[in-house]
Amino acid sequence: MTDNGGQQLSGIEMSDEEIDEFLYEQGHGTLSLGNRREMYGVPISFGYDGEKLYMSLLEFGNDSEKMGFVETTDVASLTVYAVATRFDWKSVVVRGEITDVPEEEIEYMDEILDDNAWFPTIFPPSDPMTGVHHVALVPEQMSGRKGQAYQQ
Repeated sequence: MTDNGGQQLSGIEMSDEEIDEFLYEQGHGTLSLGNRREMYGVPISFGYDGEKLYMSLLEFGNDSEKMGFVETTDVASLTVYAVATRFDWKSVVVRGEITDVPEEEIEYMDEILDDNAWFPTIFPPSDPMTGVHHVALVPEQMSGRKGQAYQQ
């Protein structure tokens, strides 16, 4: 792909250290889940400790489409990105299994979320929360790219 001036546009591979730092700094992305028939993507806040990405999946009402997809997804994908300009951007994709966080690990998870997750205020008062599921995405594969602004 080229820009209007004919300059080649392609991302630069990020190192493992850059990916870790980026995940730690961002704290939010899009979690993609799926079953055999359809896909489901949801914006999500997460905390990262260098080994797992911790998430609190909030439930509103009795039927949770999100939790239904979590149960049918073998490998989830989390896309995290930041864009300042067409040359100054970074993106990371993490793939892995979503697991329940054991009761004895929830306090640690909360510390990680408090340390580096991003929490927007998006919950309308007419939609009371009916449940919270504590889960972790255990990375099996991580890849990252960054724009030409980072060329050396």
